[in-house]
Amino acid sequence: MSLVTSYGSRSQKSKTADDDVINENLRNATLTSLAGSMRQRGMTVEEIETALLAVNARRCKPPLAVSEVRQIAKSVGRYKPGEQSGEKKRKPSQAELLLLSSADAELWHTPDFVCYATVQVDDHKENWQIRSKGFRRWLLRRFYKAHGKAPGAQAVQDALGVLEAQAQLEGQEYEVHVRVAHAEDAIYIDLCDDKWRALKVTSQMWEMVVHPPVKFRRSKGMAALPLPQQGGRLKELRRFLNVKSEGCWRLFVAILIAAFSSGPYPILALQGEQGAAKTTAARLLKGLLDPSTTPLRSVPKEVRDLMIAANNSWCLTFDNLSTLPDWLTDAFCRLSTGGGFGTRELYTDAEECLFESMRPVVLNGITSLVTKQDLADRAVIIDLPQIEDKDRLPEKVFWREFEKARPRILGALLDTVVGSLANHDRVRLDALPRMADFAIWVTAAEPALGWPSGSFLEAYTGNRNAAVEQSLEADHVAVAVRLLMAERDSWEGNPSVLLETLEALIPESTKRSKPWPKAAHILSNRLKRASTFLRKVGLEVEFSKSGDRKITIRKGSEKSVQSAQSAQRQEESENPPDASVDASPNLDASSVYPDASQKEASSEKDRKIQEMDAQDASDAEFPTNSVSEEDDFLEGEI
Repeated sequence: MSLVTSYGSRSQKSKTADDDVINENLRNATLTSLAGSMRQRGMTVEEIETALLAVNARRCKPPLAVSEVRQIAKSVGRYKPGEQSGEKKRKPSQAELLLLSSADAELWHTPDFVCYATVQVDDHKENWQIRSKGFRRWLLRRFYKAHGKAPGAQAVQDALGVLEAQAQLEGQEYEVHVRVAHAEDAIYIDLCDDKWRALKVTSQMWEMVVHPPVKFRRSKGMAALPLPQQGGRLKELRRFLNVKSEGCWRLFVAILIAAFSSGPYPILALQGEQGAAKTTAARLLKGLLDPSTTPLRSVPKEVRDLMIAANNSWCLTFDNLSTLPDWLTDAFCRLSTGGGFGTRELYTDAEECLFESMRPVVLNGITSLVTKQDLADRAVIIDLPQIEDKDRLPEKVFWREFEKARPRILGALLDTVVGSLANHDRVRLDALPRMADFAIWVTAAEPALGWPSGSFLEAYTGNRNAAVEQSLEADHVAVAVRLLMAERDSWEGNPSVLLETLEALIPESTKRSKPWPKAAHILSNRLKRASTFLRKVGLEVEFSKSGDRKITIRKGSEKSVQSAQSAQRQEESENPPDASVDASPNLDASSVYPDASQKEASSEKDRKIQEMDAQDASDAEFPTNSVSEEDDFLEGEI
């Protein structure tokens, strides 16, 4: 065993005695270094394994599992043995020594061939992209502990290149996840703590696991979730939120629950005046789902920025938005239901960098952010009321109390997810909304929440109808079509005639505005986008498939109009004026299009709103206890 012990050194100058103890955090590194040295001497895998098992049993405290020791010997055996005795010995290069130092790392790749290594760090394992700073630092630490010096920069680059090649061509393929993963009827949630532990949620229970079977990765800025506590009640969260109605409360809870599903994920839009605690609500949600050192983001400048953010976070929260350009609206829609983005990889001429993400998204702003039909169809809009100054709390007091409650709230949230998993396959809905998976997932959680059956879908339907009205009122074409149909049952003609007819109904200022279509084919496209929401308010739009390009608009059944309006009235009854949207069908041009003086006043209002946007970050500075712990809740509600 002199060969084994002579290579059990921490440096080249101080050899380890035969009876020196190998501490727990050095076992893998020391045995790997020993194995590499023995391989360089020409020993076979079987000989290395026998020697390592002896060292492990005698010196490692506590010993590694036999399977891990055998894996180290097998991993080192991938490399060509060194010179046999009698031959001229060649000193191994630093790159070769680096490869031997990392021989026990599990090399693997993702489906799009991003190369990773799973490495042992003290008493746990971590997953790092091979070109990341995290893996580079692990490799340098291993080398220094084995050889007592730092390797050269070129040697490191050479070793990383070889490891990437091995990961792609020889390693297993795995999906890599950020914060949340679904596997084998279970949900895994990365705690992001320093021991790389995770939470496992099934239809029976939730528990903490030390070695999750899925591959998580960590991104810069990700912060740790608290260890959840059993016995919490989700209603404790409500006293930290500025929500008044049961409908809004249920929708907020629904967003939290849905974030742990497999998607798609509705977009939460928080609206309200300055001082309505919109920023506070967004920070609370982020802190429960995906804590970060920078919880709130500003508006991205391009799609690439948004996709990079989605690639590195689970839940995206955007603060103090004023407007959403079309490209950003489309990008948010893709994030909600799943979508990809490709761009040229940096420093290459042809290789493409691909991003594929589906993420929960939270937006907040003073103005109505959700105006485009595609986004409104995927959104949950919550209007938050103004908070009286007398009801506010100091920021330090508020966040201190929330941090105390956060483990209990998280535990209660996980209890609800357990209930949703257990009940999911038994849910049957008479009609499925646009975000059907979301509706089924939350409905399945109603028994665990103590909510009456169908109460979530009732709140969600009312919210969607309010979103339809908000979107239609922001669409000049939709407003003009409703004006056209206010006094008739049907209209028929080609796009050019329709454009002339609509322009006769609207003010001159609207015709000259940028949003108004200037050509018939643009009008057709805009009308196609609005047709789904127009149908929900009782207007059917049909496009002829023949060459005459005829458009037919007719009023739908009285039943469909009444059902939409009754759902809207139900939402308004739960959300008084601050959260309501006027759904009156009695429209005229003066009520929907401003004249010149109104336009000037509107511009002044927009200017003031922008000033308020700049100040709106103070929402987080003066949060409130909007509901006390003693308030009554529905019987059985958790």
